[in-house]
Amino acid sequence: MNEQRAARSVEAVFREDRSRLLALLAARFGDLDLAEETASDAIEAALQRWPVDGVPDRPLAWLLTTARRRAIDRIRRDRTFAERLAVLQVEHDRAAAAAADEPGFDDIPDERLQLFFTCCHPALSPQAHTALTLRYLAGLTTPEVARAFLVPTATMAQRIVRAKHKIRSARIPFRTPAPDELPARLPSVLRVVYLVFTEGHAASAGSDLLRPDLADEAIRLARILHRLLPGEREVAGLLALLLLTDARRAARTDAAGGQVLLEDQDRARWDAGLVAEGQRLLVPALTGPGVGPYAVQAAIAALHDEAADFDATDWPQIVALYDVLHRIEPSPLVALNRAIAVAMRDGPEAGLVLLDGLAGARELRGYHLLPAARADLLRRLGRTAEAAAAYRAALDLVGNEPERATLVRRLAELPGP
Repeated sequence: MNEQRAARSVEAVFREDRSRLLALLAARFGDLDLAEETASDAIEAALQRWPVDGVPDRPLAWLLTTARRRAIDRIRRDRTFAERLAVLQVEHDRAAAAAADEPGFDDIPDERLQLFFTCCHPALSPQAHTALTLRYLAGLTTPEVARAFLVPTATMAQRIVRAKHKIRSARIPFRTPAPDELPARLPSVLRVVYLVFTEGHAASAGSDLLRPDLADEAIRLARILHRLLPGEREVAGLLALLLLTDARRAARTDAAGGQVLLEDQDRARWDAGLVAEGQRLLVPALTGPGVGPYAVQAAIAALHDEAADFDATDWPQIVALYDVLHRIEPSPLVALNRAIAVAMRDGPEAGLVLLDGLAGARELRGYHLLPAARADLLRRLGRTAEAAAAYRAALDLVGNEPERATLVRRLAELPGP
């Protein structure tokens, strides 16, 4: 086997199972740095050995065994490290590692759920949750995570280092919460995945409307979560929401990368496969008492996807679902989206009254979609001067260039005095 073929095999294994390998090592040794370093050592060893010996039948098991041996060697050389890990009962893990030499692929447990909950532990900041999840579960490099947050690489590197130090100093365990803890801990994990997707679905800044890399990673993470927690309805609801929303990706921009609004999209370009998969997930997510917010949002997305055209959208049903969502999650953002739906059902005046009631909401300060939505309703009412002022207010806040171009175009289309 030549070197290139071996390298492709390593790349394929690591792309598919990198987060699983890291999670296994972190769970065994209780240290993300050691997990990263020894995983890299194992990859380097594979690149040297596989071209000579051939790719093993169980590549992940080979990498795991090699990484564990490197970790144990490192511990033996480093007395301080060994003393610290002794607190974590590393000797027990070493014995288990020796006993489980060269396990079969199917024998390797999937520890990624533990890593999800460690990255999103309540002792860490929300910013750290997202940074660690992207770094260790999505597999993004530190510069890539920095670009996702629009901060310098050095800033993100420091943020990740501080988060890892917090995990060590607070002795945050690498474990899945007990069943009685899960309801309180799971929402933070789901929120991180959702935030990654929303940034990929509509970038908060920059020259591109979409960040397909982030949207794809969020969907991949949601699929992993659903596979690990098949009985959690909100996990199914979140995955359904992401799929039903992402199904419209191809129609959301034109050939030049400009924004195409929902009412103007070519629905033939929507991904029917993703819509069907999302609809299948939606059934169990909505079945039973205590429906969660992601399942309700997925149901709204499904109604949009099912409409033959924009005029055929079932706005009464969408408003009813926003009523449910607002009872579950009474946030100004939900109220904003409900007001837009009410405007589509009852007319722009009804929606404008609701939007004006949100003018003082602290959470919506600096959010360009509030003045943008007001501008559109004022335009429909023929209140041109007020619409122009609202468009200008939105332009002062928007950070994404394609969205800015849409607002500029709408402003220019207003009839003159």
